Amino acid sequence: MIESYKTVRRSGSKEIVIKKSRFIGHIMPVETESEAIAFIEDIKKQHWNATHNCSAYMLGERNEIQKQSDDGEPSGTAGKPILEVIRNQGLSNVAIVVTRYFGGIMLGAGGLIRAYTDGAVVAIEAGEVITRILHQQIFVEVDYTWLGKVENELRNKEVRMGETSFTDKVMLTCLPRNSEVETFKAWMIDLTQGQSRVSEGVQLYYIEGE
Repeated sequence: MIESYKTVRRSGSKEIVIKKSRFIGHIMPVETESEAIAFIEDIKKQHWNATHNCSAYMLGERNEIQKQSDDGEPSGTAGKPILEVIRNQGLSNVAIVVTRYFGGIMLGAGGLIRAYTDGAVVAIEAGEVITRILHQQIFVEVDYTWLGKVENELRNKEVRMGETSFTDKVMLTCLPRNSEVETFKAWMIDLTQGQSRVSEGVQLYYIEGE
């Protein structure tokens, strides 16, 4: 799994008008190609009477899945510009559809490229760009005598935390960044003078700064 990637927080849409044509940019964060395709089909159903519903999506750990569609617009004037916006903004795991309702004025190839580019940009604004960072679940089991000190040190270092369970011992769920796991484990063992049991759980993505 990659250490971090940029995507959008939520689904969203925003409309702009260019020479009487309405362009509505729609965006959705996606994890699979089937989700991207379903999103595009849903927008097409919602806007069945639109002139065009052009789209692009990019996903995968190395952005290995990249698709685009001009949906009847001249080749290269719609899907490609949308995909270029996704690429240029460094996003991953997103699907965008730009819906067009023709207003009666021809835009020409250059005008279409600019319009679909702008449609993709406003869609991204509606979705809100975020960065997801990979964290590693670390379980730290300690005696109750260590709890106060360990919790205090974790707060001081602002370590992301999960649930804490209490049985005959205390199990703390810590969530350091994946890139800091080995340093974190060594620090925890040193902090407890070797009297803690440290194990790993699953890897999870969290939004940067939250």
